[in-house]
Amino acid sequence: MNIVLLYGGRSGEHEISVLSCAAVARKVSIEHKVTLVFIDRDGAWYVQDETTFTALRKNPVASLAAAVIPSRRVHVIPGGGPTGAFWADGKVILADVVFPVLHGTYGEDGTVQGLLELARVPYVGCGVFASAATMDKEYAKILWEHAGLPVVPYRCINRADVYDSKRYDQKVKEAIGTLNFPLFVKPCGAGSSDGAAKATNAKELSLALTDAFTWDNKVLIEKAINAREVECSVMGNTVTADADHPETLPVVYGPGEIVPNHDFYDYDAKYNDPDGAELCIPAKLEKYERERIRTMAQKAYVAVDASGMARVDFFIDRDNGFIYLNELNSIPGFTSISMFPKLCESEGLNFAKLLETLFTQARYQFLTRTKLRTTR
Repeated sequence: MNIVLLYGGRSGEHEISVLSCAAVARKVSIEHKVTLVFIDRDGAWYVQDETTFTALRKNPVASLAAAVIPSRRVHVIPGGGPTGAFWADGKVILADVVFPVLHGTYGEDGTVQGLLELARVPYVGCGVFASAATMDKEYAKILWEHAGLPVVPYRCINRADVYDSKRYDQKVKEAIGTLNFPLFVKPCGAGSSDGAAKATNAKELSLALTDAFTWDNKVLIEKAINAREVECSVMGNTVTADADHPETLPVVYGPGEIVPNHDFYDYDAKYNDPDGAELCIPAKLEKYERERIRTMAQKAYVAVDASGMARVDFFIDRDNGFIYLNELNSIPGFTSISMFPKLCESEGLNFAKLLETLFTQARYQFLTRTKLRTTR
């Protein structure tokens, strides 16, 4: 099978994507032909020489290279399909399955997924709607509230509010009065805690909002929870789940627990500080708590029509034990310290088998779409 791995991207999580792709590339079965496509910070795609993949596989500690050669820039042909959608340097790039190992904006927000739909190629992970909906923290909450799932209390402010100072001040005042300090501020559409900050007073809130609006046009203000952070891995297709194809059925792994050594699980704790957090697998929970969280994870996954994979994150309030659904990451990290593959492996699904399952799900999802009518 011809596997195309996309990595890098026009995102604040560019570096993390490179690390995730390196881990994936090392674990893909040698039975497949792997093509690496690097996306630079401006969004241009470049196919990498086969020697890049070979060198990475030979050296377990090597970094994944990224050559930007104009003649090897990738062109996408709408409707081209697996044997004609991608071209570079006058040659076709065969793509039986595309794995967008991309995080954050222009990667897991539905944009790349839409492009791959138009190109008519199978791809790993959530579709356009699920990707876009779960990347937007406000609309993910709206969907989960509609499904009866508990979310952290919040308010949302957008760029138009900023342009109307009176309305902006009123919304900030309402957020403070309703949610009370301390508060968390998060860009609605950024990942890996980019632009996220904790505010304990009005001045800190103002500074946090200013920074968050450099990342997105919508910003979430949430009630700060004195929380334990637990996560589940979920795999499978929801809308096209088929008992005759067991690999498509939703399965939940975990939960595991993140124990941050920082004030909260910020970008540095996740990626820069090797001692930034402990991963406890399994999470130290009572059996009923574990089952409740697994059930909620599957319901959250189904509520957004997710497919392929996701990491579903929860908060457990230390003060009263209440469980809140926090967010769903449609393309979770695949680095050596990432929770998603570790949770799967803890229950018998190793990294290599995990990838094979994702490729199978992607092809099945694609097959079901090709059978749908688009004309009379």
